[in-house]
Amino acid sequence: MVQRQETSGNRLDDAARAGWLYYVAGNNQEQIAQTLGVSRQTAQRLVSLSISEGLIRVRLDHPIGRCMELGEKLRQRYALDFVEIVPTDPTAPDSINGVAIATAGQIERWLKHDEPVIMALGTGRTLKAAIEQMSPIDASQHKIVSLTGSIAPDGAAAYYNVIFDIAQTVKARSFPMPLPVIASSSRERELLHAQPMIQETLTLARQANVTFVGIGEIDPDAPLYVDGFITSDELRSLQKAGAVGEICGWSFDADGKLIEGLTNDRVASAPVPSRETSLVVAIAAGNKKLPGLRASLSRRLVNGLITDERTAENLLNTP
Repeated sequence: MVQRQETSGNRLDDAARAGWLYYVAGNNQEQIAQTLGVSRQTAQRLVSLSISEGLIRVRLDHPIGRCMELGEKLRQRYALDFVEIVPTDPTAPDSINGVAIATAGQIERWLKHDEPVIMALGTGRTLKAAIEQMSPIDASQHKIVSLTGSIAPDGAAAYYNVIFDIAQTVKARSFPMPLPVIASSSRERELLHAQPMIQETLTLARQANVTFVGIGEIDPDAPLYVDGFITSDELRSLQKAGAVGEICGWSFDADGKLIEGLTNDRVASAPVPSRETSLVVAIAAGNKKLPGLRASLSRRLVNGLITDERTAENLLNTP
């Protein structure tokens, strides 16, 4: 076997080839070493590199019994129309990777439908991670609409608004919401929503067949606060009013009721589509998400859920 020197110029190329040979073609490491002209140890490193660099994305198609059992219990308790539970990584229990990969798979399945679909998207870190896991798709028959404003307080594009990310991967008509996430006043929101272009986007959002949203917590690490959409005083006011979570900026209490007044008077996001006509899937995992998840599920603010085992067990352990 003639071995080829490993250089920085060919390292990622070889990692991609090694990953394909191992995960797609079914070669073992010895066969990969011979094909690439490297040592067996180098072949092993290249296969690992193909995963760590995101060159190969692995999805598990086998239904895991424990996850299925938890999913069925959650479906019955909260009258869910869709639920998917992924294993929790015992070495990284707070990792969102599994939930992100499962979400990417669900989004791709919807976008592969032959019949036209209107898909609405919220915002959030896990949803953004899911979009990053997606493969390119020609979905020109579909429409994808953002529920949330795409403008940050400083006028820049809102980082966790995913409509622009998905547009880079999916060939479909995309409809951003060219608004601030939270307007400066309720009057400003009314004026913005009265614009014909915004009216059309809001109408499209109401017609969504499927919706994917994140659940934001209302605590010192609240995404709305950390990302600069609300002030510390506004955060404290929401907490005093009983807010435990938010969806697309809409804050709600432990009973799932929207908080009256405060920042909700200024949220420029579209309302969450009707659960009678749209599958609204919450994407969230972790202890910090539990209060908002419990409230949104109990009130049926969402009728679908993608989460992990540990979060599912904690939801079920709540009376």
